[in-house]
Amino acid sequence: MEKNTLWFNEIGLDDVKLVGGKNASLGEMIRNLSELGIRVPYGFAVTTNAYQYFLEHNNLVESIKKDLAEIDYNDHVKLCRIAQKIRRNIQNGSFPIDLENEILDKYKELSLMYKKSDDVKDFEADVAIRSSATSEDLANCSFAGAHDTYLNVKCGKNVLEKIKNCFASLYTERAIDYRKNVKYENETIKISVGVQKMLRADIQGGCAGVAFSLENMYGNENVITINCNYGLGESVVGGTVDVDEIIIHKENLKKGFRSIVDKKLGSKNEQMIYSDSLEKRTQMIEVHEEDRYKFCISDDHALELAKWVLILEEYYAKRNNSHINVDCEFGVDGQTEQLFLLQCRPETVHTNNKNNVLVEYKFTEEPPEPVAKGIAVCEKIATGKVKVILTMDTRIDKISFDEGDILVTTFSTPDMEPLMKKSSAIITSVGGVSSHTSIVCRELNKPAILSVDNATKLFKNGEVLTVSTSQGDIGYIYRGVIPFEKQETLLNFSEPPCKIVLNVADPSQAYSFARLPNSGVGLLRLEHLISNHIGIHPMALIQPEKVDKETLRKIKEITKGYDDLKKFYIDKLVFGIAKIASAFFVEKSHIIVRGSDFKSNEFRGLIGGDFFEPHEEAPIIAWRGACKYYSPEFRPAFELECQAMAKVRDELGFKNVHFEFPFVRTTDELIKVQEICKENGIERGKDGLMHCLMCEVTSNVLLADDFAPLVDYISIGSNDLQMASIMCSRDDALVQHLNNEDKCLRKMISMAIKSYHSHGLKISLCGDKPSFDFEFFKFLVDEGIDAISLSPNCVLKTLKMWEESKK
Repeated sequence: MEKNTLWFNEIGLDDVKLVGGKNASLGEMIRNLSELGIRVPYGFAVTTNAYQYFLEHNNLVESIKKDLAEIDYNDHVKLCRIAQKIRRNIQNGSFPIDLENEILDKYKELSLMYKKSDDVKDFEADVAIRSSATSEDLANCSFAGAHDTYLNVKCGKNVLEKIKNCFASLYTERAIDYRKNVKYENETIKISVGVQKMLRADIQGGCAGVAFSLENMYGNENVITINCNYGLGESVVGGTVDVDEIIIHKENLKKGFRSIVDKKLGSKNEQMIYSDSLEKRTQMIEVHEEDRYKFCISDDHALELAKWVLILEEYYAKRNNSHINVDCEFGVDGQTEQLFLLQCRPETVHTNNKNNVLVEYKFTEEPPEPVAKGIAVCEKIATGKVKVILTMDTRIDKISFDEGDILVTTFSTPDMEPLMKKSSAIITSVGGVSSHTSIVCRELNKPAILSVDNATKLFKNGEVLTVSTSQGDIGYIYRGVIPFEKQETLLNFSEPPCKIVLNVADPSQAYSFARLPNSGVGLLRLEHLISNHIGIHPMALIQPEKVDKETLRKIKEITKGYDDLKKFYIDKLVFGIAKIASAFFVEKSHIIVRGSDFKSNEFRGLIGGDFFEPHEEAPIIAWRGACKYYSPEFRPAFELECQAMAKVRDELGFKNVHFEFPFVRTTDELIKVQEICKENGIERGKDGLMHCLMCEVTSNVLLADDFAPLVDYISIGSNDLQMASIMCSRDDALVQHLNNEDKCLRKMISMAIKSYHSHGLKISLCGDKPSFDFEFFKFLVDEGIDAISLSPNCVLKTLKMWEESKK
């Protein structure tokens, strides 16, 4: 006898044809994973047999087939009309009496299971009515969201009505057209419906959302991503609210670490709750302002959920003999404070992975004479409207900055980086190839032209420019729109002659950059984390009593939700480092984190910086690096950096993250700083922690025999070492032409490699010179460099040059 309804514990993944993908997955979890602690609200499935029985009872089988045959997929109006007709006929149908009674009996039995008191007579459970088509939630295509779901449904009459509506949703125009696109025959598709007890995620203490067993923008499989909001989960699934996001690292979670690598607080301005209206069973309401600045899910529940995702991922991999990522819906019941899974399906969104594609920009017609030129950064062409911004203070409430505008400024400051991200290009009056603007633009993959005479006066707000950095070391600026094209070249790489590692500082792009061929992160600059993701001078957080009222107001606005300002600073550093570490988590790869290396003029650009930073004549060779770390004026801030590193390693489990010291002039300085590190949890050698040295001062080369015993790894900072070797400021545009002469730099590098290798230390070089000067690349290889650390946008080009050199 064909079964029309089945309890969830009676079905599993072998029953997709009978109960659809969604119901089959729920049954599988209840039957086989409950003993592992996974909780799923109970319910029953109205089977595809019941759907077919319903159609036959109402004489709809042939009429639907006939209507579908008349569809013209090129005529959207006709498609909509036919789809509406089919749905209306289903909704107007009636259940066979025996099927109706079977459904009602199961609903009554489900209600009794959840009845809490005998005093409540005729208790009717609140249930979710969910479509579960036989084409839905499969490994090759999900059909997710194509069919209807109804929440907070009560009483048998309403349950029957919503089941019919789910039947009808098999024939929305979207569902019909989607099946056509993925080549599923409409005639073979059937639908089941799940009737599942609701969670009270909408009351105090409740929340709901989705969890993916990967990073869902770029498909990085090292992590689990959780998105959630207060209330019922439809606000998350539907994308109607800016929700909280939590990212958890898989491997370290398996090892027992509380490996939350990032937490992004959403605005959560609205949540979905039950409605008392008979017509509308749910409603959206505003979230109390104080709750918006709290994460809606606790760390404990997030980690418990992540462990469940790992169980599901492993279970389905064994069952299918291949790895399958999963996409789960979950809820935390506000009444019981327990976590439940509501759905689990294969994750089917595939990232457009172009790791081995080189992108090049070229004009399609001869450009006119340029109106200005300067130093080029990043090989691109861009067009946009000029926005002249001298400082961020001059911009506020005066000049709007839209996506795709061209930022024109004297020189970029850390607080301008949000504008740089939105811009199509950047033009500055001063600066060199290793300036703040250049470094940030390479990481953001934004074209920039630096050292353009009188740029802020030459260009006016609103005029359209075309900026080209695709023609070599010199960048050109043209008025108006000049047509160009983007070309992509597929590259097939052999092993490079040394390790290629990356310079990364923006956690928001880490999972994108991790797709590039790489052997880890050779340079993670803490100062960029501080400028991009904190924006406040650390001493202003440690000693807020020393800033003025307006500065304190800004600090309190940014740090909402934190009573402890030092904890805010540490958390931001921890999440930034850990997110990058999670993206590049490969066996035996290293993540080299360099301590903050802001110069005093750059630190002043942060909120509160004016109260703690001196005015120096030559900040690039003054109070920076190691001497700043042990000074009484900055040591408390450096200690917070150390504490953040200790947390990343000890609490989150990233033992492959190591610490690097910049601008160390003497061994005495190095020893002083290492003692501070020891006092704050990052002692050299502890759990394999390496202390690394930036070789960027002439003393680091000449006294290599003295420095080598104190450290475990060396990174040559080619920009500063070039500056030091010929005493030529890399921030001064007037002397940039002198930095093209690298004979002295090469001599220093050769000496450093030989000296540190003689002590058994590995040595790398950080800088983009090898990407645009292939002779320099070959020089490094010939000298025996162990690794070259490049900006992400330079990797493919460098590897292509290496491939071509072997032909």
